[in-house]
Amino acid sequence: MTIKLFDTFAREMREFQPLRTDEVRMYACGPTVYDFAHIGNLRTYLFEDILRRVLQFNGYRVKHVLNITDVGHLTSDADTGEDKMEMGAERTGKSASEIAQLYTLAFKEDLKCLNILEPSVWCKATEHIQDQINAILTIEANGYTYRTADGIYFDTSKLNDYGYLARLDVEGLRQGARVEIGEKCNATDFALWKFSPPDQKRQMEWKSPWGIGFPGWHIECSAMSTKYLGEYFDIHCGGEDHIPVHHSNEMAQSQASSGTKLANFWMHGYFLQIDDAKMAKSSGKFLRLATLLDRKCDPLAYRYLCLTAHYRSHLSFSWESLYGAETALNKLRKVSFEWGDPGHVDDDFVDRFTLCINEDLNTPKALALTWNLVKSKLPPATKKATLLHFDKVFGLLLSDWIPKVVGIPDDIISLVEKRDIARLEKRWTDADSLREQVHNLGFEIEDNSGGSEVKPKKC
Repeated sequence: MTIKLFDTFAREMREFQPLRTDEVRMYACGPTVYDFAHIGNLRTYLFEDILRRVLQFNGYRVKHVLNITDVGHLTSDADTGEDKMEMGAERTGKSASEIAQLYTLAFKEDLKCLNILEPSVWCKATEHIQDQINAILTIEANGYTYRTADGIYFDTSKLNDYGYLARLDVEGLRQGARVEIGEKCNATDFALWKFSPPDQKRQMEWKSPWGIGFPGWHIECSAMSTKYLGEYFDIHCGGEDHIPVHHSNEMAQSQASSGTKLANFWMHGYFLQIDDAKMAKSSGKFLRLATLLDRKCDPLAYRYLCLTAHYRSHLSFSWESLYGAETALNKLRKVSFEWGDPGHVDDDFVDRFTLCINEDLNTPKALALTWNLVKSKLPPATKKATLLHFDKVFGLLLSDWIPKVVGIPDDIISLVEKRDIARLEKRWTDADSLREQVHNLGFEIEDNSGGSEVKPKKC
């Protein structure tokens, strides 16, 4: 079936066809490893994981490249401020390479917890310095650079359509810029190579044809993506915050060096919000996946929650919505387990599911169809096989789940029995008090027609 994806560059849905018949080449901007990733960051990687799974579901082989930014990402988009890695080193008292290793391992563990497929290629900026220097030399030879006291800059005025990806009003930015641009010729110009400050020695710096320094953030992705995927590949992904600066600059570098817009499709995941604002480290309002785990929430419940919203819509996080997602996920696990061994898939449901996910990764619609499958009158074995087929895209590991056998402590059983007696004797205040005691000890009571059932409390 036809796959349609929203291309940020075109601002419309386009039919996807790979540039090569044998594989889809896909690049995703990875983390700057100066701190832990938060769950808003991880929503972007979940979107990219669903994209990859949908492509594979349709029979494509995917070469997925993900970078690790461990140098060169400054705190300001105006190429000012500290390098985030150097800043992280100062904050922690560790070396820049030590914190890069620490947070890279933590990021990979987060991906594993969320069942996000590992990329085909991991690439670190610090291991590709010469590739970045070579890319800058090509851009320089083509006449798109100039030198200032603090670095080598890209002259965006040399491109007639600079900023088209973000639909930037470049002329307005140049005429009305309120930022201090220093020696830059234009407010939109950006650093390709920054010189090390003369009065200090950085932990991460390299010799180059222009002097000792370090690469700009944007040249890293251009150099590494083209090294592994070629000068023009299928899909470039990232978060919506990458559109106006990072991805616009990546595209400019590609136009200057090879005459392409780097990728055939540019795709972006939208923010996770908390209290109606973007979740970001700079705001101080962010949650790590470890925070969810500390509250004994299943990380796959967060994956399920992200599936309930389209990747191009903002998703508001609340603990209530996460608990609701966990309840739905556990129900799906339970019915799948109870259906027993899988049989043959139902072709009609599979076709309808494929239409959903091939329409720009419409996971909310695909989930709604899944619950229709659950409620259908199909044989259990057919429903099981069809659901597990869907899970190739959802990635919820439904086939791996088995019920946990949890013993209820004797003191909890005693409290529940006392509560049952209090209810029979209509001592409602005592019954409520006993229920609260059970709750405070980590268990909950469900009353039904067969009596009281006690279970471990949900997160």
